[in-house]
Amino acid sequence: MSHEAPVVAPRAEARAAQARVAVAGATGYAGQELVRLLARHPAVRLEAAMSSGADSEPRPMPALARIWDEPAEPLDIERLAGVDIVFLALPDTASAELAPALLARSVRVIDLSGAFRLRDDAERARWYPAVRSLPEGTAYGLTERRADEVRGARLVSNPGCYPTAALLALEPLRTAGLIEDTVVIDAKSGVSGAGKRPSDRTHFCEVDDSLSAYGVFAHRHGAEITQGASLSVTFVPHLIPIVRGILESIYVQLRPSVTAATLGNVYTEAYSRSTFVRITGDALPEIKHVTHTNFCDIGWKVDPSGHRALVVSVIDNLVKGAAGQAVQNMNLLLGLDERAGLL
Repeated sequence: MSHEAPVVAPRAEARAAQARVAVAGATGYAGQELVRLLARHPAVRLEAAMSSGADSEPRPMPALARIWDEPAEPLDIERLAGVDIVFLALPDTASAELAPALLARSVRVIDLSGAFRLRDDAERARWYPAVRSLPEGTAYGLTERRADEVRGARLVSNPGCYPTAALLALEPLRTAGLIEDTVVIDAKSGVSGAGKRPSDRTHFCEVDDSLSAYGVFAHRHGAEITQGASLSVTFVPHLIPIVRGILESIYVQLRPSVTAATLGNVYTEAYSRSTFVRITGDALPEIKHVTHTNFCDIGWKVDPSGHRALVVSVIDNLVKGAAGQAVQNMNLLLGLDERAGLL
């Protein structure tokens, strides 16, 4: 775990100026965000943006015109094997097959699916049965909390959007011993978090003017949050009628004598050198404060009794919850300032 200030390594940056990258799954919401960020990144060259299927036709991406004017190509592992870093914005079953093949050819991989996130074999078998074991050199890419592990990784497993917001809020409190082993997370996400494939649940007529809980006690991100927080967590996600953004209301039981100032000191110590985590104190953050950015904003209030606290954590699910954090992790892999291409 590292909270060191982001530093620019001039020699490493010069070496990384020609780093070649590619995106598989570029036609999805997170994939398009990746292309948008990588095409304008000052230290890498985007070699290819590919769709999710080898038999698909080339597809234009009009939203990226003049940023990336090439079509989304059919998936081609031979082309992917010729670059330095591949981003996989694919379903977990596809990543489970493709990532080991790329690692075997000395290509580093940043995977945005959940395929390689869970360390426990039984939990992984339950949620991601296509992955029997984690490849050697796999790091969980929660950048602000795992920077040292990410720097030396062969495979970076990018965290899920809900776990990113939850763990950035919970890990400092748990590490400092401020909270009891009972946490409730009421999480709300925009519809883009469900991915691009349409379903009855994400149909406009179902989502508009509504709010719904889903995946109750049956969402794979619950296992990921429990793993990272090392706490007993009740996680309930909700779908709200906006395109992007996540707000999590996190309810925690406090140890005796813990105050709002105590929480502030812990968060300040944890993130004072972390550009992309902004601590807002009792000014609770809102989704609109972070959309289209790589920021996670965290605020809190303590019940007057002093026994419990509400922590609010907000991110853009497509940026800090997916593509932005993936680029942040790439910057660490290449020895760059982790802010490169993101501010």
